Amino acid sequence: MKTTPDFSVLPKYYHHYVMLVQNGSLLDALEQSGKNLVSLLGAVPESMGEYRYEPGKWSIKELICHMIDAERIFAYRALRFGRNDSTDLPGFEENNYAPEANAHARSMEQLLAEAQRLRKTTLDLFASFTPEMLQRKGTANKNLVSVLNIGYIIAGHETHHLNVLKERYLKA
Repeated sequence: MKTTPDFSVLPKYYHHYVMLVQNGSLLDALEQSGKNLVSLLGAVPESMGEYRYEPGKWSIKELICHMIDAERIFAYRALRFGRNDSTDLPGFEENNYAPEANAHARSMEQLLAEAQRLRKTTLDLFASFTPEMLQRKGTANKNLVSVLNIGYIIAGHETHHLNVLKERYLKA
């Protein structure tokens, strides 16, 4: 099914993310960003997992956990809105989640496997939505957003952080 993001129901904060993945259908964008994650992270050695490019920044493992946590939260929002639940949903404070993710107690291999399993279920969720469900909207963190755009946010958010990994963590 051909889809394109609708910037009229996309909070400005997310425009950058969606611009990174808007050239293609939603499912293609999710699949491709998932493949990019596997390709990039599969080459990162365990010894770099706790590397921070600057003091006070997340480690690579913490960044992976952030991507996983954010995808879960975004997918939950999409599920609620897709099922026609109009309850306003709260935001989340990513900087409070990172230190609680137990990132450094897990291996890079474990985190990558978790991210891959999560992406499979995210793809299943978005593939289950009808065109009408994809157009449904809800409010999260006081911003109106459509189910379709949440999918693009997931793919774009991951793409953004993979770019950060390449540019700031893995540059050589």
